[in-house]
Amino acid sequence: MVNLFENINEQNIRKIKRFLMASTLTYPKGVNILSNVNQGDFIAIIDHGSVQFISTDYDGNKSIIEDIPEGGMFGSLTFPINNEEVSCITKEITQITYIEYDSITNDEIIKTDSYIFFIKNLIKILSDQVSEKNTRIEILTKKTTRDKLLEYFKSEARERGNKTFTIPMTFTELASYLSVDRSAMTREISYLKDDGIIKTNGRRITLLY
Repeated sequence: MVNLFENINEQNIRKIKRFLMASTLTYPKGVNILSNVNQGDFIAIIDHGSVQFISTDYDGNKSIIEDIPEGGMFGSLTFPINNEEVSCITKEITQITYIEYDSITNDEIIKTDSYIFFIKNLIKILSDQVSEKNTRIEILTKKTTRDKLLEYFKSEARERGNKTFTIPMTFTELASYLSVDRSAMTREISYLKDDGIIKTNGRRITLLY
């Protein structure tokens, strides 16, 4: 994943943050940060830690929308932050830097090389997030638990360039991410293993085809 400040030295990072009037907050584990932020247009950079976007329906059922790791980014342009059914929960102690979108598009900013890198990184991150969302849609459109698992496994292998990979979440979280029943998913993983399609070692998966 591209870091928003990739190829920019610490001195210029501080200058950019100062010009953009960025603010930094630290949250404990398990906090819904959307209840504590301005609901205007902003981007948020995860300096340390990680967050998880969760959707809760009217019956109280929870579904994982996306995990955002350290170095990742989210904001009003890419996530439904004004939706009361969506929460953004810190998975650990997490430090986040907020930047208002209007400050990024301010015509008065000096177009330094470092700021050009910043804009290029921002565009690349937004592009990657669109790609990830399209992959998620492709997975969720599969009709069976088996097909959803196989599509997810293929996407993980493709992203890592290796048919052996470790699922970056618990099986409970994976079931939520795939919008399937956990017990049914666990059975299907066993069937895939028995059929010689995958090999497993805990959350470590190897595609055999």
